Amino acid sequence: MRVYVGSLGCKLNQSEMDSLAGQLAQGGHQIVATPGEAELCVLNTCAVTHVAAQKSRQALRHLHRENPAARLIATGCYAALSPTDLRDLPGVALVVGNRGKDRLAELIGTGAADPVPGSWRPAPHLRTRAFVKIQDGCDNACTYCVIHLARGAQRSRPPDEVVAEVQARLAAGYREIVLTGVHIGAYGHDRGPGSPDLWALVTRLLAETDVPRLRLSSIEPWDLPEWAFRLWADPRLCRHLHLPLQSGCDATLQRMNRRYTTARFAALISAARAAIPGLAVTGDLIVGFPGETEAEFAESLAFVQAVGFARLHIFPYSPRPGTPAATMPHQVPSSLKEERARAMRQVAAISSRAFRQQFIGQTMEVLWESCRPGDAGPVWSGLTDNYLRIYTTSLADLSNTLTPTRLITLAGDGLHGQIER
Repeated sequence: MRVYVGSLGCKLNQSEMDSLAGQLAQGGHQIVATPGEAELCVLNTCAVTHVAAQKSRQALRHLHRENPAARLIATGCYAALSPTDLRDLPGVALVVGNRGKDRLAELIGTGAADPVPGSWRPAPHLRTRAFVKIQDGCDNACTYCVIHLARGAQRSRPPDEVVAEVQARLAAGYREIVLTGVHIGAYGHDRGPGSPDLWALVTRLLAETDVPRLRLSSIEPWDLPEWAFRLWADPRLCRHLHLPLQSGCDATLQRMNRRYTTARFAALISAARAAIPGLAVTGDLIVGFPGETEAEFAESLAFVQAVGFARLHIFPYSPRPGTPAATMPHQVPSSLKEERARAMRQVAAISSRAFRQQFIGQTMEVLWESCRPGDAGPVWSGLTDNYLRIYTTSLADLSNTLTPTRLITLAGDGLHGQIER
């Protein structure tokens, strides 16, 4: 069968669909690049905000318009939280929540739903970086978040299984492995006392594989002990920490049920930067959380400015059904949330530019990912280990190669570089 696999939202969603595509290819199906070629389309949906839920519905409608003859399967967080919303959409033949997602290959009709660990093989059209899921679910109770309702309790994959998948991805040609999950910092906590934690897993992957690059996805600030910084002595561990801040105001953090203060967050960032030169610190932030006053927003804005993130994802607060924050008093009007988001993005853009500026003139290794036409020839796009987006013009096929590149000038959201021969 010809199958198109798509994903919205987080890297975890992407990881799950990459794995599904590999299983389906292993079971004899053909993975196609566009929905128009498919007999079956699978979409991993997102519901982290109301906008994400809306985009999930729109994406399913788009798939049906692109290929009315194809059957559609909706899975993921939106499918888990609001299955009836999706069942009524045109073309949707099946809605599978997160709990049934691991059985998708079996439901589609291949015998590879439970492949032997390490037997994963790539399907066509996958990305240069491999996203490897190490855990699922979350035991936190952040008052704004619906993901723990959609994904359930924390549960970790066995370390041997993770190592085997990483080795298989490397054997398939991937040059960078990204460890992902809902709450990767809690890895191993559900497996009992003495079980390997995230840092033991990272240590093992660096010791037992020849991974050129190992990157961590989002990690909560309370899960990052300062002693772990020594692991970055291995240059294969990417100098990039994505730490969800959510607010730069202690009063707001308390209402969010976040387990740190701004002082603790700032001290952690300072220690990390001292231990890991060139470190990129990226994050997430919510504006307009219920009860956020002008003074609280000003405090948050000043804190973000002081931290100086390399990149910051900013979201106007979105009430999610079933969460405590959705019924909190003093909900902030949408127009004010958008105004605050614009102000926060301006501050974040300045700090992002300042971070990129400091690397002009340096030579760094870039992993090239994609290419688009340009006036002077093909323009390639890739990433440094510390998450700088680099562009260069080259007639050579740079896809999935690591090359030393001299960074010359700022260019849009990244820098323009020149490959050094």
